Amino acid sequence: MALHDDLTAIQHCVDELVRTVGRVEQRAGTELAGVDFRRVRMDTDHLRESVALLRAAADTTATTPSSPTAPAKARPDLVTIPDTPYDRSLWTDSDDEGLGARDRHAP
Repeated sequence: MALHDDLTAIQHCVDELVRTVGRVEQRAGTELAGVDFRRVRMDTDHLRESVALLRAAADTTATTPSSPTAPAKARPDLVTIPDTPYDRSLWTDSDDEGLGARDRHAP
């Protein structure tokens, strides 16, 4: 239960941070408003979502305890990507995206 209590405490702190950022943004007005506050607001919202995901994961872990007899989740097979260069003939009929055709120059 300690983990759940700690996550709840984190959630309350993050909620207070979001409220405080909102109050400071309102007080600052146009002086500091703009990109800086938008970034801070987005970061606090992202932090709030991350804590919510942690709490959801902790809740599902608490409701379904793992046991030695429970099968482990299968990991997907890893795909090995070779370091060798690709065959250049695969791209003979296409342009380099964003660069234009090979024989022409940009205006």
